[in-house]
Amino acid sequence: MPKGSNQKFKLYRLAQIMQEQTDDEHYITMPEIMDGLAKYDVTADRKSVYNDLRDLSVLGIDVEGEPVGNRYHYHVVNRAFELPELKLLVDAIQSSKFITEKKSNALIKKLETLVSKYDAQKLQRQVFVSGRIKTMNESIYYTVDAIHKAISENKKIKFQYYQWNVKKEMELRHNGAWYHISPWGLSWDDENYYLVGYDSDAEQIKHYRVDKMLHIKLSNESRDGKEHFKKLDMADYAKKSFGMFGGKEQTVKLLVKNSLAGVIIDRFGKNVMLIPTDDEHFTVNVDVHVSRQFLGWVFSLGEDIKIVGPDEVVDEMKKEINRIINQYKYDS
Repeated sequence: MPKGSNQKFKLYRLAQIMQEQTDDEHYITMPEIMDGLAKYDVTADRKSVYNDLRDLSVLGIDVEGEPVGNRYHYHVVNRAFELPELKLLVDAIQSSKFITEKKSNALIKKLETLVSKYDAQKLQRQVFVSGRIKTMNESIYYTVDAIHKAISENKKIKFQYYQWNVKKEMELRHNGAWYHISPWGLSWDDENYYLVGYDSDAEQIKHYRVDKMLHIKLSNESRDGKEHFKKLDMADYAKKSFGMFGGKEQTVKLLVKNSLAGVIIDRFGKNVMLIPTDDEHFTVNVDVHVSRQFLGWVFSLGEDIKIVGPDEVVDEMKKEINRIINQYKYDS
């Protein structure tokens, strides 16, 4: 029997049809497969299509056929991603402030191609991106890629850094001066993406919001600060920093009501020791970078938590409380 037309596209189109039109709940028959190929101007005899369905496994596409009545129904099994996994990725993309709305929708659209058109509709119903607070820096993908490249090549990076002014305009910080930083890692904290790097001039570790970095480029200079990061656990470092704000690292003793045990574990992990003091309270020692953001976190939990040591941190909290009181005093 002579070969059909457009044979060089047959396997590709067959894979496309099977992946788009079938899943664990949706099947396709051989006549429907033949009709699908015909829509792409691909003709073939049934025997060759049977062989091609088996050959798809070489491409990582497993197809099963099940007898239903006097016909076989075919569908793709064992996809690279299960639907619940893709929904999880969609939710992560949606909730990421550092990914723009445009990029979020583009990424989700690409994820939809990994499932059938039926499951793609289920992913679409998960999408509620419009109206969310998102970064407006479209270059963030390329910024992150440049940071990873600099880390792998052991190079410093140069970039400009901006902030928003009261006119809602992007305003370069330090009059547009270039920051020259040794990148050592990226951290996702409080819905934002941060570069963690070493500032050689200040001789200290600093953090920078990735979505506020502009015109990034690699330097010819090798990175500094290796001794500071050699023993640094990035996850542990992020846990100690509230909102990625720096501060003196100290062990702080907290007196906490039992009802907040979950809050403490969620923030500092299950390895912290909760030491009972009475039937209603426990103490816990936590390593943190003491900053106004940390004090604000303690303050937000109200009367159920109290800093009890060291004295200098207790004094810092008292000063912060007095500052707030003075800020909200009524004029006499």
